[in-house]
Amino acid sequence: MPGTRKLGRTTAHRMSMLRGLVTYLLDHGQIETTVTRAKEVRSLAEKMITLGKENTLASRRQALAFITDETVVKKLFTEIAPAYAERNGGYTAIYKIGPRLGDAAEMAIIKLVGFEPAKDDKKADKKKAEAPKEEAPAAEENK
Repeated sequence: MPGTRKLGRTTAHRMSMLRGLVTYLLDHGQIETTVTRAKEVRSLAEKMITLGKENTLASRRQALAFITDETVVKKLFTEIAPAYAERNGGYTAIYKIGPRLGDAAEMAIIKLVGFEPAKDDKKADKKKAEAPKEEAPAAEENK
């Protein structure tokens, strides 16, 4: 049953961690974490996407109360939820990727199904700014 795993943390710490993971998942489209955390995040992320599909003031306020970044809430309501308008659940997928090297914890990748996050314009602008500008060919000097 979702929501019953304690994950070795107090309630406040656990909810803070899960809020951060859900925010990061909705912002980047996928995250790498342990299988048990991924299963908890799946439940919460799907609830947030369902709120985004309602697109009312009340649902936006509920999402703002849970998601830690206002820009992610805006992205949820303008990009992510409309992409899943025709889908009734199953917005995320969990892929097991094997044990972690340090402590052999079973790792997984959780990602949004069928949603490609838009490329950041800031990164593209930064690359353009960093690219060396081509100089015009020097005019031949008359001697």
